[in-house]
Amino acid sequence: MTTTVLAVIPARGGSKGVPAKNLAPVAGVPLVSRAVRACLGAPLVTDVVVSTDDAAIAWAARSAGAEAVHRPASIAGDTATSESAVLHALDAFEATSGRRVDVILLVQCTSPFITAVEVNEAAERVTSGAADTALTVAPSHGFLWRETAEGGTGVNHDKAYRPRRQDREAEFLETGAVYAMTAEGFRTHRHRFFGHTALVVTDPARVLEIDDPHDLARARALAPLLDTPITPGFDDIDAVVLDFDGTQTDDRVHLDAEGHEFVSAHRGDGLGIAALRRAGMPVLILSTEQNAVVAARARKLKIPVLHGIDRKDLALKQWCEEQGIDPQRVLYAGNDVNDLPCFHLVGWPVAVASAHDSVRAAARAVTLTPGGSGAVREIAAWLLGPELHTPNR
Repeated sequence: MTTTVLAVIPARGGSKGVPAKNLAPVAGVPLVSRAVRACLGAPLVTDVVVSTDDAAIAWAARSAGAEAVHRPASIAGDTATSESAVLHALDAFEATSGRRVDVILLVQCTSPFITAVEVNEAAERVTSGAADTALTVAPSHGFLWRETAEGGTGVNHDKAYRPRRQDREAEFLETGAVYAMTAEGFRTHRHRFFGHTALVVTDPARVLEIDDPHDLARARALAPLLDTPITPGFDDIDAVVLDFDGTQTDDRVHLDAEGHEFVSAHRGDGLGIAALRRAGMPVLILSTEQNAVVAARARKLKIPVLHGIDRKDLALKQWCEEQGIDPQRVLYAGNDVNDLPCFHLVGWPVAVASAHDSVRAAARAVTLTPGGSGAVREIAAWLLGPELHTPNR
């Protein structure tokens, strides 16, 4: 008989520290979606549910492959516990699925660098019978202090004795990311720690909980270092939308004595775009500049262009609606901060290598090639292979 392991991700809509926190993108992917993907990647997890009171979060959860359970207002306020959300989701899942849950996981999407390995290891500790509960922890050799009326007092050490790190036994910090419990025990005790508790030791470099805007900024800066690089394949997207200046050019403008503008484009980009067209992939140029150069390049490439656009995200959303394309299946490539609203709209925001740091941090994928030097050709190779073979769509 298959063991049912249900991962529950609490993700309410209200957040005072970071508004709409659970939908905030890190490396181009909303926090709730990152948590869903980690759970779906764990072989022992059979089902993933997001408990939320917010329609946008529910939509993001379903788009990422999870089910969504509506959380009542009575357990969605600032004082509501995660346990109450998990118990409600457990009841709702069993009622609708007709299946009995054996092991339940509480996974927090405010920990952006959760891995499928950590989720699976926590589940394994309980499914194997080795423990009743489990949690992710990070090793620590830090000296803790408490301030008292008598001054600073050592919490986990004698302040008169300072042993070397290698002479101290490691302690473990609760990461707040993943908890696993037998469902029966959780129903009985109504909290996440009971019986024998196993520790799942994780990499301390990946430990980060997002509680305020500074944490979110740190997560976005760390994502290029900690995330496993991923690029989309042909079957992952339904359209490619390209910024122009800085993406298809090197962002420089040459002027003649009469003020006429000239830019440099890369022939490899034209080759990649032609291959995408032959493969049946819709390609669009979207630019804020009202410039004859942009229109001329689009004619040369035989693709449509929208330029002179103040709100690129609104124009992109309208174009997707007209074309019947889900924005979550759009790859948008850009290089500067005016591309960020489009990044937040699409499923595959891509930064060229020369992009502004904030754009690189918000991207789901980053090219190795700078804008104007073949970055679009590189993107085409992600989708079609380096030889730019054109599959039948």
